[in-house]
Amino acid sequence: MLKFVLGIIIFVLCFPNSSHAQSDSINEVTLKYEHRIEKYKKRWSNIIPDYTKIQFAGGMGLLSAGIGWDYGNKHWETDLLLGFLPKFSGDEAHATITLKENYIPWKVTLSHEADFSQWMLEPFTVSLYFNKIFGDTFWQKPPKKYPKGYYYAATNLRINLAFGQRINLHFKNPRFSNTMCVFYEVCTNDLYIMCAVQNKTLKLHDIFSLSLGIKFQIL
Repeated sequence: MLKFVLGIIIFVLCFPNSSHAQSDSINEVTLKYEHRIEKYKKRWSNIIPDYTKIQFAGGMGLLSAGIGWDYGNKHWETDLLLGFLPKFSGDEAHATITLKENYIPWKVTLSHEADFSQWMLEPFTVSLYFNKIFGDTFWQKPPKKYPKGYYYAATNLRINLAFGQRINLHFKNPRFSNTMCVFYEVCTNDLYIMCAVQNKTLKLHDIFSLSLGIKFQIL
């Protein structure tokens, strides 16, 4: 028994920092775990949309709505929109999906008001977007009933280009959204541009169309 007690005393005297080393090791593992969790949270937070948007016309349906993300100090935006095209004179209605990239080069502060923290003008925006329309009436490749070369472009996918302006209202005491943005865009697409190159009689109003929209920044 005496030898056992003496052994414990010698171990404690010879290795006084063993418990501290074990504690430091545990703390290091904990810090690494917490750091890894923070990285995962940051990556997932990037997926959360920054705003919602509703847009009328613009080559993406009569009415489109969706979500978006801003980055690059809010000079760049990516929209994902779902649209609806009524049948009008056609046989059926159609759904559309749009992936849109927006660039806002600069912003100009207009004024400050009591009810709003800031009015801001975005004097120039440019957008490039891809729109796909669903339905049997539209296709990627022409049906076999058409001779080869009769249609040289797909009818269910358009590449669009737009230029516009925006006015932003930054709310001082927001409830649902801290910023509301109203905008207009003048739009065209690849098919219209090809037609304009081949047919010099086309006017600007034959190639370009007007689109209106509203955007709400998510808190």
